[in-house]
Amino acid sequence: MVAVWAVTCHHAAVIVIRFVVGLAGAAMALATLGSALRTVVVPRGEQTMIGRATFIWVRRIFDLLARSRRDPEAKERLKARYAPVGLVTLPLIWALGVIVGCSGVYWALGVEPYREALVLSGSSLTTLGFRSSEDLAVLVIDIVEGLIGLGLIALLISFLPTIYTAFSRREIAVAKLNLRSSDARGGATPEAMLIRRHIVDDLDGLLTVWTDWEDWFVEVEETHTSFPMLVFFRSPVPERSWITGAGLALDAASLYLSTIDVPRPPQAQLMIRTGALSLRRVCDYFGFDYDPDPRPTDPISIGRHEWEQIYDQMDEAGLPLVADRDQAWRDFAGWRVNYDRPLLSLAAFVDAPMARWSSDRAIAYRSPTVLRRRG
Repeated sequence: MVAVWAVTCHHAAVIVIRFVVGLAGAAMALATLGSALRTVVVPRGEQTMIGRATFIWVRRIFDLLARSRRDPEAKERLKARYAPVGLVTLPLIWALGVIVGCSGVYWALGVEPYREALVLSGSSLTTLGFRSSEDLAVLVIDIVEGLIGLGLIALLISFLPTIYTAFSRREIAVAKLNLRSSDARGGATPEAMLIRRHIVDDLDGLLTVWTDWEDWFVEVEETHTSFPMLVFFRSPVPERSWITGAGLALDAASLYLSTIDVPRPPQAQLMIRTGALSLRRVCDYFGFDYDPDPRPTDPISIGRHEWEQIYDQMDEAGLPLVADRDQAWRDFAGWRVNYDRPLLSLAAFVDAPMARWSSDRAIAYRSPTVLRRRG
């Protein structure tokens, strides 16, 4: 009796273990598939732990490698590879999650040893067909996993062109703005942009720039929260960055509205408003802190002496400036405070190249963690 009871308990324990392993494997496969669908198909910025963990750990590896590089050019080349490597790693993680999860289901259905279940799962997902089974339940899971594998390939085929199309559209606007805003030393600055427009007697032409960049900010907010890996894609030219380009456009508009003695066009005001909200939405995705309703008198990261230098440069170039410097400074600070903190947080987060008033000043921010902070 005792022996029979022991055998019965053993069989019951095996059944329970197989059930638990099979359930856990199915949950893992479904969670992985859900991560892929939410990342690629769902048209909104939904976060998944798999995608978030993948990019965070790849980022940490690249940060460690970058610290060992002393040559700035070699370090920049390494940083430029982070986003593409993370993007390619993500589908591999999805495939691995489905293979491991389904292998647990196969083992629970009686495919032994586990190594055989793992090989069968890999064969099914890749649709290579070098392993199969005559058991009906196993065959059904085999077919389902094969369809999942084909689906992941289809998602990847549609995913990469979407990413690189958004990247290309973003960079065209950034390149155009930088080329039109470069000073004598080759650096792009807001005052150089305004001075050049004044020299060619085309300050009114900035109305088109403000409208174009309002559209740019709308697109960036949509693409960089739906596909957050775009935040880390660096510009083809090492001196450029999407976030420093955003700061350049916003600071130029703020100077235009506050310091230059011209009518205040609604296009510039709307662009600053749209740009500030866009950067805030991207910060929300990564969990960065900022004041959602700053007052015009709140401090900003730019000192008045820095603004005074720009004022003097534009005055020497002959731009019509507001005579009351105190009022002009207060107006500039009142515009800048809307996007100051989000701009600096994102510039520090992506380790943007050096640019005035965005990546040239340090800011304390919390790096994203695998488990998203709830604010």
